[in-house]
Amino acid sequence: MKIGGLDPNSLPVEEVLVLPRGDQQIVFRATGLRDMEGFKKLCPEPEPPVKLTKQGKVADTEDKGYKDALEGYHKRRIAYIVVNSLRPSEIEWDTVELSTPESWANWETDLKNGGLSEIECSRVLALVLEANCLDEAKLRKARELFLRGTQDTPAE
Repeated sequence: MKIGGLDPNSLPVEEVLVLPRGDQQIVFRATGLRDMEGFKKLCPEPEPPVKLTKQGKVADTEDKGYKDALEGYHKRRIAYIVVNSLRPSEIEWDTVELSTPESWANWETDLKNGGLSEIECSRVLALVLEANCLDEAKLRKARELFLRGTQDTPAE
């Protein structure tokens, strides 16, 4: 597939965070996830229990067990995005196993145990979120670059 003569797969999609460490740096690279299919296979969304009412069977979305399961599901979802977006960084996790959903939430603990501060961990999370969003600033920059490029092209 090409769009305007460009193959979208050929364009860079990586965000970078460089943390100083004296004369050296720790470099984090993050890419946006194309989809959440891997997550959906490993972590199906919890379903609320059914209760019987005068209107018949209805989903009990106020059930405490369901709410707890849903909260855990959302935490695993964010953790999945973090550890998978950071794959280009080639991090050797201590307790995070990509095939074990229960371990994904340890990403921050592993980074802290590796010497990063809480603020630096927040920067890593911000990097991941930036890699996975298309905000107005990115769109504005792309429009400006596009329009600047069309102005430089001589009219025939």
